[in-house]
Amino acid sequence: MFQKMNLQTKLLGSFGIMGGIVLIVGLVGWSGNSKLSKHIDTLGNNTIPSVTGLWKIKEGQTQVQSSERSLLNIGLSQDKRQEELARIKGAWKQIDEGFKQYESAAQTEEEKKIYQEFQQAWDRWKQDHEQYLNLYEKFAAIGIYAPNAKRADLLSQGKENSPEMATAKTAIALYNQLSRLAANEDVKSFNDATTAVTEVIDYNQTFGANAKASADRDVSQTNFLVAVGMILGPLAAISLGAILSNTIAKPLAGKIANIINAIVSSSSEIAATVEQQERTAAHQATSVNQTTTTMDELGASSRISAEQAEAAAAGASQVLALVDGTSHLERAGMNGGANLRDKVGDIAEQILRLSEQTHQIGTISTLVSELANQTNMLALNAAVEAVRAGEHGKGFSVVATEIRKLADESKKSAERINGLVRDIQNATNSTIMATDEGRKTVDTVVASVNQIATNTQQISLTAKQQAVAIQQVVEAMNSINMNAAQTASGISQTKVGTQKLNEAAQNLKAVV
Repeated sequence: MFQKMNLQTKLLGSFGIMGGIVLIVGLVGWSGNSKLSKHIDTLGNNTIPSVTGLWKIKEGQTQVQSSERSLLNIGLSQDKRQEELARIKGAWKQIDEGFKQYESAAQTEEEKKIYQEFQQAWDRWKQDHEQYLNLYEKFAAIGIYAPNAKRADLLSQGKENSPEMATAKTAIALYNQLSRLAANEDVKSFNDATTAVTEVIDYNQTFGANAKASADRDVSQTNFLVAVGMILGPLAAISLGAILSNTIAKPLAGKIANIINAIVSSSSEIAATVEQQERTAAHQATSVNQTTTTMDELGASSRISAEQAEAAAAGASQVLALVDGTSHLERAGMNGGANLRDKVGDIAEQILRLSEQTHQIGTISTLVSELANQTNMLALNAAVEAVRAGEHGKGFSVVATEIRKLADESKKSAERINGLVRDIQNATNSTIMATDEGRKTVDTVVASVNQIATNTQQISLTAKQQAVAIQQVVEAMNSINMNAAQTASGISQTKVGTQKLNEAAQNLKAVV
């Protein structure tokens, strides 16, 4: 079956087998590491924190029990008693830390049952301890730490019924209760709690030992499987190498021979093609020479066309100078002589000034007419006053009558003047319109001639650019001619190289 596979399939199959072996070894290692990591996690996150927390609880309990017994020592000084009380507080702080550390770790169902029993025993001991502290606070408040000695001293002094004796008896009663609690109830609950916490510690230690044993077994199995993979991997690689050398080297030799034959055949065809390209390149060089000659003739024709277009532009500029007063090139920055457009413009300006003067005359005539009206009103008022004056006003009445006549004549004259002014203004307006039309006609003629001159100059410029472009094309054709010659030379060199390649292929064929 392996012999019938192609080269690609053989290589893929061989490397697939090697990859499978490596994958199996890797999976075995990964599985072993996962199990080992799980055991380590159990030891690091469960067993070790649990055991550490439980030992803190047990040590704190022992410190509390030791301090309780020390407080019953009648010869203990006040400073020492304060130290023992502070030691109890520190021990309880350690116990609380131990509980937090233990309870933060995961617990099995069996461990939960053991821990519940421990909590019950612990609660009983904690109640006994709290009872002990309450009694001790009452005992310490009295301040008699050796009550029996105090009683004996009071008896020797004859103070059997004194208040001091009553206080001493109270201290003796509290001391006896503390002693019984420390010797009986507290000791029993302490031992029960200690036994319970020891059982939880033993369980965690056993659980940790089992996890360590499982980890050791997993490590041994992983090492064994990895060693087997390390042995099988090289053996499989050597076997596959031998199979590939026998199944690939021989077929490759035959295929290489076929490839060499194909190279020989292809090099012969390339040589024939190169000869054909050499003839084509020579023919292209001849065509380029002919094209260069034609472009030279076209360049001469373009230069003649440019000269003729330039002459036409000069003629158009002369026509524009006759109409506009300046040449096409001088209009932008130089002032020429009077031209038709300027003369028409001067006439329009004169007529406009005449219209303004006529308008001023009409304004004056209107003022005269208004003055005549006012004078007539004054004369009328004067005549009325003259009548009122009687004989004394007759002469003044004659004067008023004459003034009214003069005012009427002035008004009539002003009205005739206004009529003449209106006629003059109408005629002036018609003249202005005609002059404006003439100026527009002149502007149109100037614009048309200017456009002709511009177009003619553009044609001349384009003809010159065409002549330059044709010259550039001629130069490009000369360059192409040179490149064609170089191409022909290169094809000849390629032909020689192809012949050498053919000879090398023949030599390689002989070797294979």
